[in-house]
Amino acid sequence: MQTLKHYLIFALLLLFFSCNVSPEPIDYGSDGCQFCKMTIVDKVHAAEIVTKKGKVYKFDATECMINYTKDFDTTEIQLYLSNNYTTPEALIDATKATFLISKNIPSPMGAYLSAFKDKVDAKKFQADKGGDLYTWETLLAKFKD
Repeated sequence: MQTLKHYLIFALLLLFFSCNVSPEPIDYGSDGCQFCKMTIVDKVHAAEIVTKKGKVYKFDATECMINYTKDFDTTEIQLYLSNNYTTPEALIDATKATFLISKNIPSPMGAYLSAFKDKVDAKKFQADKGGDLYTWETLLAKFKD
């Protein structure tokens, strides 16, 4: 009986630790975009999806991530992440980010889309570079067309 108890505890621990839902570092210059298949090299525009089961999908730009989700069961997504424009390689929660579309800040796929963790930073870049600000919801509506 004691052995069975140990097996059950081990199985539960294995199950608990095998479903790790967390971001994975992007290997710039090596990882490919799940949507457009380009190699991810831009450290301020990359993005990532993590599913509820812990599967990670990487993208060279937030616009690729959004376009990829058009044919994806979004109820399975736990995390939407975008690189913070002001901190290269730093992934932030895209659903809480402020986005700037400015023709003066090119992004890999030509949407001129950048993510900012802080709205204040986004407004500073908007004042300098022009463009329009979006929330996650308004950005999704824009890309729906």
